Amino acid sequence: MDGSRTASAGLLGVNSLEVRKTSLASAGDTPFGITREQRPRLAILAQKGSRVFSRFGKGEASAHGGGTLLLCPTSAGNATALREYFAWLEPRPLGVGTSAGLGNRLGLATPGHVRAVRAAGGNVAPIFAQQSIREMERTGRTPRQVMDDATWGMFTEGWRDGFGADADHLKTPADVDACVAAGYTFFTFDPGDHVDDAAEKADATDLRAMLDRLPWDLLEDTRQDLFARYAGTRFDLEGRDLALDEAVVARAAAKYGRAVAHAATLYRHLEKVMGVRPFEVEVSVDETASPTTHAQHLYIANELARLGVRWASLAPHYVGRFEKGVDYIGDVARFEEDFALHAAIAWRVGPYKLSLHSGSDKFSIYPAAVRQTRGLVHLKTAGTSYLEALRTVAALDADLFTEIYAFAVERYEEDRASYHVSANLEKAAAPEGIDDRDLSALLDRFDEREILHVTFGSVLKREDLHDRLLNVLAAHPEDYAQNLEKHFLKHLEPFAAARTDENGGSE
Repeated sequence: MDGSRTASAGLLGVNSLEVRKTSLASAGDTPFGITREQRPRLAILAQKGSRVFSRFGKGEASAHGGGTLLLCPTSAGNATALREYFAWLEPRPLGVGTSAGLGNRLGLATPGHVRAVRAAGGNVAPIFAQQSIREMERTGRTPRQVMDDATWGMFTEGWRDGFGADADHLKTPADVDACVAAGYTFFTFDPGDHVDDAAEKADATDLRAMLDRLPWDLLEDTRQDLFARYAGTRFDLEGRDLALDEAVVARAAAKYGRAVAHAATLYRHLEKVMGVRPFEVEVSVDETASPTTHAQHLYIANELARLGVRWASLAPHYVGRFEKGVDYIGDVARFEEDFALHAAIAWRVGPYKLSLHSGSDKFSIYPAAVRQTRGLVHLKTAGTSYLEALRTVAALDADLFTEIYAFAVERYEEDRASYHVSANLEKAAAPEGIDDRDLSALLDRFDEREILHVTFGSVLKREDLHDRLLNVLAAHPEDYAQNLEKHFLKHLEPFAAARTDENGGSE
C-alpha cells in the first residue's frame, strides 16, 4: 500500500501544523506525518470517503479543504495500523551480513540510532527493536511496547531500508510466545542457566557422573555415540589445528550438553509457533562464569546443527571481560588471537555471525572483530543508550541528574548482582561533592559509568525519577538524538567497512 512522498506534501500546507519532514509518507493519495510537539502525534490528511480513518483510533478530527485532518496519539493500536499501511515498518530477518542491535530502554532512542546508522554509511543492518526479557521486567515494558516505540522512531526519521527486531535473552517457551505475538523476527536464546561451569575443574570421576546426568533423550544421543563422533578427531581451522581427545569432549558435553538440549527445545517450540513466518535465531552462552574454549564452541555448533537448529549468530563467552558500558578489559592482542579461532569455527560450521554481547563501548576490539570475522559479526548494545540519555539530562537538568546519580550510588551494591561489573563505590565521586560543571564528565569515568548503567531498573521504577527523566528527553528530542548519533557513530564506523554477501562470502 506504500505510495510516493508526493501526496504527503499536503500536510505541509495545513495552517499552524508543524510536521517533521523526515516523517512524511503517503499511502496512495493519503499523506501521513509526525507532528513537532512535546508529545508527537500522527497526522493524517484523508480525502472525503477515505476508509483510512477506520483503522486509526482516538483522533482529533477537523475539516481541511475537501478532506479531513486527523491527529491521533502514537498508541499501540495506531502503531499496528501504521505497519499495515507501510511495509517497511515490519521487521525482517537480516541474514549473516554485518549487523548491530541498538537497545532502547526508554523507548526514545530510535531517531538517534537511525541517524547513526545512516551516518555510518548503511553497510550495517540495524536491529532497532531490541530488549531482553530481563530489561523489560526492570523497565516495566512489554515486547509490544518495545516494537511500537521502534516503529514510531523509524517512521519519524523516515527509515525505509529494512531492520530486525530482537527478542533478546529468551529463557522459556513463554518468553518466546510473548515475543512471537509482538511480531519479532530475531530470537536470542539464552540457555545460560543450563551451563554447568563446574565441569571446567571437575576430575575424571566427576565428569563421568556429570555425563550420566545429561538429558540424553533430549540430545537424541548416547555417550558412546558422542565419543565416536568427536574423540580422536582433528579439525583444520583455516590452517590451525584443533584436536579433540576424550577428556576434552567429556568436559565440553558436561558443561554445555544441557544448554544445547534447552536451546533445541526452544527452537522447536519457536518453529511451531512461527509456522510459515520467517525468523532467525541467535544462541547465547556469554553470561557464564568461564570462557568458551574453541573445542567447546565446536561442540555447541555441531550439536545444535545435528539437532536441526539453524541459527544466524552465536555468542560464546570470549576471553577477557565484557563489562557493561565500558571498554574491553584484557589483552587486546590475546583477544584477537583467541577470537580468530572462534571466527574460523563460525565459517567452517556455518557460516554464521559471532555476536558481541555487552558489546557497547568496546572500541579497542572492534577492528579485530571485523578483521577476523570478515564481516560475519553482530554487535549487541543496550544500556549505552540509557547512559546517553543521562548525558543529555546532565546538560539540561543538573538537579535531576544529581538525584539520579545519588540514588544509583545507593542502589549499586544490590543491583550489580545480576551483572558482570567491577565498579568500586570507594573510587566513585561522592554525590554531594559534585560540581554541576562536572556532571557530564562522570559518564566518561569507569566506576561512575558502571554504577549508572546497572541501576537503570531501580531508577525507572521510582516514579518521580522516571517521569522527570522522560519529560526532559521528550522536551529536548534533538539533544538526545544528537548525543546518540555521535556516540553510536563511533560504534558503527569500524563495522561499516565490512562487507559480506548473504552466504557469508566476502565481497
